[in-house]
Amino acid sequence: MKEESDESPGKPGKPVIEIRDMEIEDIATVFHLGEELFRAREVPNLYRTWDEYEVTSFFQDESEFCLVAEADETIVGFILGTTVTKRRSAWKYGLMVWLGVDPDYRRYGIGTKLFREFKDRMLESGVRMLIVDTEADNLEALRFFRSTGFGNPEEHLYLSLNLAAAFRQFRKKNGNGKNHKN
Repeated sequence: MKEESDESPGKPGKPVIEIRDMEIEDIATVFHLGEELFRAREVPNLYRTWDEYEVTSFFQDESEFCLVAEADETIVGFILGTTVTKRRSAWKYGLMVWLGVDPDYRRYGIGTKLFREFKDRMLESGVRMLIVDTEADNLEALRFFRSTGFGNPEEHLYLSLNLAAAFRQFRKKNGNGKNHKN
């Protein structure tokens, strides 16, 4: 159900959004939305790979930090995270790992609603610091994170080595690559 906007008569307005716990039936939908949003070709330096194990492992390990946003009974966004307790530290840390909103539903505050509920749950679980990371050139994400209160950006440098050519040579030399030792 969509609300009508006063600003433009006859055009659909801001959708009614419900934030709720992700359920087991939502895993496939969340996975496919993430597939659209986190493509390796478009974001080749992602240190995490979006795959079905990302969704299922977060859901299995800490489902209370797996939320979806629904509009008209359709999942249009999600947030996945976890907590970390370091040995010899009084602090519990929260990690917001994945946040995605269907491009057709951006600019409706869905990411903010997901984040607020996520943050509340982190606070309830005793988290004292929430951490998120993104590419330095992802200006849209940086604006969003700053608008939700994140600050004190820390420079983090990581290096990558693309092994695609070496892998092809390895496979050519060793057959299909199954002959490697673990």
